[in-house]
Amino acid sequence: MPHTYEYPRAALTVDCVVFGFDEAELKVLLIRRGLAPFKGKWALPGGFVRLEETVDEAARRELSEETGLKDVFLEQLYTFGAIDRDPRERVVSVAYYALVKLAEHPATGASDASDAQWFTVAELPALAFDHADILRTALERLRGKVRYEPIGFELLPQKFTLSELQHLYEAVLQANLDKRNFRKKILSMGLLLPLKEQARTGAHRPAQLFRFDAKKYSALKKRGFNFEL
Repeated sequence: MPHTYEYPRAALTVDCVVFGFDEAELKVLLIRRGLAPFKGKWALPGGFVRLEETVDEAARRELSEETGLKDVFLEQLYTFGAIDRDPRERVVSVAYYALVKLAEHPATGASDASDAQWFTVAELPALAFDHADILRTALERLRGKVRYEPIGFELLPQKFTLSELQHLYEAVLQANLDKRNFRKKILSMGLLLPLKEQARTGAHRPAQLFRFDAKKYSALKKRGFNFEL
């Protein structure tokens, strides 16, 4: 006979903070809950972990079911276990954060989510559960991470200008960066490959397009780098 535990156990869930960048603003993907509790409220994608799956598998499944997102950069963030974080029962949640190219991932609500929508990080609605705390933790991780790992590859389109790259860092760090210093720093790393293409925006002069050097990007990502600006 299999062993059974004599004491109550907490339920296990996953929650996912999905960041996207639209060339101007950092955004996060939220779902409108279709079920109680907090029915009709905005929340992070997520749900209960099934007995036959790992937490990583549960996070990817919930993202796919609730938002249609698949094959995205996903990393474990933190475990949230406040006693009263879920009104239904004692629930512990393993949180993840994801980085996606926003233009390549339109949001579609599904499963127990009635809607899915991108929101600017600076202008968020009230969130269900403790999801505001989870999002705040994810933002802190992201802001720290951009200083030692070149994460722009997951957020920018394949071809981009230096201005777009700078706008990404400014959106993440919530700071204005000196244009000359930023370009000097990023170009000195040898991480970008100039393309024989230019992008025209409005009445401005055409801007040089770049892409990440995949091999150097991979090497930098493994050993880390210092990107103090």
